[in-house]
Amino acid sequence: MPHRPPPPPQVFDDVATSQRIGRLALGFCLGSAAVLFALHSTKARARPAGPADGAPLMRAPLQVVAPVDLKRYSGLWHEQARLPNRFEKQCAGHVTAEYTPLPDGTIEVRNRCVLEDGRIDEAVGRARTVPVAGLPGAGRLEVRFVPDWLGWLPLVWGDYWILKLDREYQVALVGTPDREYLWVLSRVPHLDEATLQAELEYARTLGFDVDRVVRSTPLPGA
Repeated sequence: MPHRPPPPPQVFDDVATSQRIGRLALGFCLGSAAVLFALHSTKARARPAGPADGAPLMRAPLQVVAPVDLKRYSGLWHEQARLPNRFEKQCAGHVTAEYTPLPDGTIEVRNRCVLEDGRIDEAVGRARTVPVAGLPGAGRLEVRFVPDWLGWLPLVWGDYWILKLDREYQVALVGTPDREYLWVLSRVPHLDEATLQAELEYARTLGFDVDRVVRSTPLPGA
């Protein structure tokens, strides 16, 4: 076997090596700075605004009435006021909601409103109770207006929270936890102004934008 000469020794280039190390160190520092800046920006965006920057403090979670006797709550309600919503955009006249208990423990929801041409628009849905730990019979419900075969989809259910209810079950304040939807309901077709204002002022204390409230059209002669 022929003898191969040993490879020549590698020459250590101090200048080239130092330059490579310097470039690596600079890249690491710049990359770290970029990551820290991104994290800081994300935290700044995620941090809730406070009084220092002119934004309101975070609002407390809404509380619901408990307990609510759903049998007493059932029946016909007349809408007195609401925050604008796409579901009732076409309503030009009186609005009602009727709740009927069903044998399976759910509630039939039948909403009606008068359209601009005088016709009655009707939507029939289903409501179910949502258990709340430590609050048996809490007035927290979910409502859907899609066919029964789609009821298994979580996204078709909307929040329906009873935020205020008098002992006689004559006036109710209903809203959603995001404060985007609000209704004032009463058993009588036309609620007196003082009571309606009291309900709206209470909603204001909860963080609802009651300045945007739309008054519902009362029944003729009510």
